[in-house]
Amino acid sequence: MLEEQVFDTARHDRFCFECGEPALDEFLQKYAAQQSAKGINTVFVMVDTTQSSHILGYYTLSAAQVEVEQLSAAARKKLPRYPVPCFRMGRLACNCSSQGKGIGKILVGLAVDRCLKAKEHLCAYALLVDTKNDKAKFFYQSFGFTAFADSPRTLYLAL
Repeated sequence: MLEEQVFDTARHDRFCFECGEPALDEFLQKYAAQQSAKGINTVFVMVDTTQSSHILGYYTLSAAQVEVEQLSAAARKKLPRYPVPCFRMGRLACNCSSQGKGIGKILVGLAVDRCLKAKEHLCAYALLVDTKNDKAKFFYQSFGFTAFADSPRTLYLAL
């Protein structure tokens, strides 16, 4: 059974994680625990409970804000003229062994769900993502994410 868990170096084998994108592998292997401990972001991993140390995929969440001018014209009409609070999904990656099995879609859904639950206690307008390439951009756009007006690789999903 698949389960989302908060990343824990004592429980999860980060050194066996390989997604095909060296920067995302390196982040999980070297920096994820440090950044979480410093309050920079929280790392969530997807595991199969039968092999709970094996990470199938992960994503990170942190607090963010965005200048209202970066959002679509329709969104700007409904918002104040100062920076708007948001959540940021800084990274999302799936282990090579899990790619093509829908784990990425599940992780996006879990991130959105987590943001909506957090929004009950801490207001935020949207979930932001920074995409590295067109493939990632199209992936997020398939969920309804919209590109920033002045930065087409940064996308947002109004919550």
